Amino acid sequence: MVSEWEIFVRLTLSCVLGGVIGYERQSRRKSAGLRTNMLVCLGSCLVMLISTAIYQGVEGRTNADPARLAAQVVSGIGFLGAGAIMKEGLTVTGLTTAACLWVVAGVGLAVGGGYYTAALLATGLVFVTLGALSRIDEWVLHDNHILLTVFTRPARPDRAHQRMHGGYEPHRAYGQDDALA
Repeated sequence: MVSEWEIFVRLTLSCVLGGVIGYERQSRRKSAGLRTNMLVCLGSCLVMLISTAIYQGVEGRTNADPARLAAQVVSGIGFLGAGAIMKEGLTVTGLTTAACLWVVAGVGLAVGGGYYTAALLATGLVFVTLGALSRIDEWVLHDNHILLTVFTRPARPDRAHQRMHGGYEPHRAYGQDDALA
């Protein structure tokens, strides 16, 4: 059984780690910022704590599965993330925000399950990924577009084909407009 002190540590750590990721998003003025990421991480941690507590309470008396509640967190975050994704014309926005919420839920589940090293490492990797790759993305020129237009014409023998093969090929079917005079 997890002690009350351990519950306090896990819930607090989930808020801190969710806050670290949320701070990065907030500093870039993204829709899911500090509070959203903290709440997602805290909520998923709490669900994991409840899941393991329920399992420990009924262990051996039923076929309870502590992973079921955690799986519901992943599904629920999928709906939350889908709400963050917007499409306007050819532009899609919110994918990074949705992915960030999904990872933050995973961090919360890891903390709730007592996997502190995994949660700390994941938080650090997310923070570096969001920060460093955003700067690299700004360096890449996005305004360079290439327009390629392909024009086609009906199939018919050209002059070079006529010179090489002595006229058009009678075994090929051509329309009246395609036949050479």
